[in-house]
Amino acid sequence: MSELAGADLKRAWDSSPDSQPQDERPRAQPQPKNYLALSIFSCFCPAYPINIVAFVFSIMALNSYNQGDIEGSRRLGRNALWVAVASIIIGLLIIGIYCVVHFTTHVV
Repeated sequence: MSELAGADLKRAWDSSPDSQPQDERPRAQPQPKNYLALSIFSCFCPAYPINIVAFVFSIMALNSYNQGDIEGSRRLGRNALWVAVASIIIGLLIIGIYCVVHFTTHVV
């Protein structure tokens, strides 16, 4: 009985990550930026269809990385960045135009 337990213990130890040398471990690539925080921030700007697209790109970049597609994750993250920046710029333009129209039209 102890022989069987010893074999199970040896098999468990051989398959554990602590027993493998450092060179044999697969090297995981770092996660590319998905700009999730920026796309969430852009959702507060009044350019609603555009900032939702940035948020979707950001989530898709995260999902691509989780599925192992590093290049796809990098590409989707870059798209999320540009769409979020465009959303913020368009939102600031909308706010600026609203303020100009509101404060220059005096009703007497």
